[in-house]
Order: sequence, then structure tokens, then C-alpha cells
Amino acid sequence: MTSLLDPAILFFVFGVLAGALRSDLEIPPAIGKFLSLYLLMALGLKGGFALAESGLSPAMLSGLGAALFMAFLVPALGYAFLRRHVSRFDAAAVAAAYGSVSAVSFVAATQYLENQGMSPGAHMTVAMVLMETPAILMAVLLANAARQAARPVLVVGAGQAALSGMPVAGGASLGGILRESFTGGAQLLLLGSLVVGCLSGEAGKAVMQPFAGDLFKGLLAFFLLDMGLLVARNVGAARRASPVLLAYAVLGPLVHALIALGLARLLGLSTADTALLMVLSASASYIVVPAVLRHAVPEASPSLYLGLSLGLTFPFNILLGIPLYTWMAGAL
Repeated sequence: MTSLLDPAILFFVFGVLAGALRSDLEIPPAIGKFLSLYLLMALGLKGGFALAESGLSPAMLSGLGAALFMAFLVPALGYAFLRRHVSRFDAAAVAAAYGSVSAVSFVAATQYLENQGMSPGAHMTVAMVLMETPAILMAVLLANAARQAARPVLVVGAGQAALSGMPVAGGASLGGILRESFTGGAQLLLLGSLVVGCLSGEAGKAVMQPFAGDLFKGLLAFFLLDMGLLVARNVGAARRASPVLLAYAVLGPLVHALIALGLARLLGLSTADTALLMVLSASASYIVVPAVLRHAVPEASPSLYLGLSLGLTFPFNILLGIPLYTWMAGAL
């Protein structure tokens, strides 16, 4: 209950209510983009400063390995389930969105853990970056397999063509899609900030504290207000989905979080790292991956994968999931 009274979470709820009431309250897109970039930069700097202090460790390698494993497992499980209820293209796109991660959920979870007196490893920021691309890669390959099944005459050599960088959909190529996922502005800013924080170390931390530390909570609350308004606009698309997909948008992340919990327990990760791994595994991308999927899988419905991830899964994780995952990690 305490987490729901956090000012940032309350602003998110306020944004959802304002949007539901059809208020003309609106955050200008330019300011919303600035807030998003600020949070990514601050998160990257925090991770870099912590990495400079801690250095390499077995715990870091275990955490990164677990994140990569979940990045491949979640979309594979999602596609195996969803293909029985929607088209293969929609199944691949939704599975990719849920196999990837939500940076905002990660930021909110990091803030929640810090409020609880827990300090996750800085390598978990790297883990978040690593978990973006595998889901995109799997979506492209699954969509190509669906196209080959629909056009058997083109099966011979199609896989080799896709892997060699030839067009896979609507003029897009696998190499171009993967390059976009690695060099997109959000990803690049996060990685660059991580490197800057790691190189500048303690001296850089002291200099950047007013920017990356003191302002963080206030700007996070402002950004979550904007996210609440955005969620209210996407709830309608989620409501139009079938009951099976609605259930998947809530129960799927819970299953993914439980698998991550078992894996973290097996590897002996800390409570804070376990909670963040659960959040990453349970979250769904609604910014980076949907943007790539529009080019990689144009046959899929954007309103479906975007509506489910942003209209249902994101608010569930922000309001209930993060404290639930943290409690479950601590209980074990």
C-alpha cells in the first residue's frame, strides 16, 4: 500500500484519471520526449557510477546471463501460446513486445527498491539493454517463417537471404532492423551515459548529482503523469482484444516473473537483482520494439501489441507488479 502512495505513482494514477475524464490536460510531445531522454541519461549515469565502484564480479556475469536467457525464453513461450489464438504475424509481434523490456518500468522499479533501502547491481542496467534485441531478432525470424509457410514456392534460400541482409518485409532487412535496434536514440543514449558514468567514476558522480540525483524523483513523477495520460488513450485498443489476449497481458507477465524468480534463485542473485530481473521479464516494450515492428512485421496489428502492452501490462506492473515482485524476491 505504501508504494501506491509514492508521489510518482500517484501522478501516474492522476494522469490515467485525467485521461479517462477526457480532460484537455496534455504534456507537449517535445517535453515528453525530453523527460524520456532525461530518465535514460540519469539511469545510465547511475549505472555507470556504480559499475566504476564495483567492477566486474561473478554476480554480474550471472545476472547478465540470466537476462539474456529470459530475453530468448519469453518470446518463444509467448509465440508458442499466442499462435493458437491469433495470426502468426500478430503472435510474433506480441511475443516480441513482451519478450523485450520497458525502460520506464525498470526506472520505476529501481526507484522503488531504493526507497525500500535495497541497492540493485549496476549491471542490471546493462541487462536491460541486452534484453531489447533478442526479442526483435526472434520476431523477424518467426515472421519470415510465417511468410515462407504462406508462399511455399519461395522457401528455398529464403532463410539465407534474410540472414545475409536481403529484404525481409516491406523493403526492410534483418541487418538494418538489428542496426536500428542497437543504434536507436534511446538505446544509444543509455549506453553512452553508462560509459560516461563508468569512465568519470566518483568525481563525475559528485559533479552530476544535482542533475542525475536531485532532479530525478520530480522529473520521474512528471513523466509518469504523461504516461498515465497515454495509458488512458490506449485502454480502448486493449479492450477490443479477445479475452485470451486480455488474460495474457496480465497472467503472462506473472508467469514470466515466476520463471525469472526460479532462475535467479538457482543462480543465487541478490534480492534486489532478482526483483529487477522479474520486472524486466514481466514488462513489455511499447516504444522501441513497436517502432521496429512496424517495419519488420507490417502484417501485424500495431493496435494489438501496443494496446496490450501499454493499456494493460504497463499499468499493472507500475501499480501492483513491482511491489509484488519485490515481495516475492524477498520471501525467497
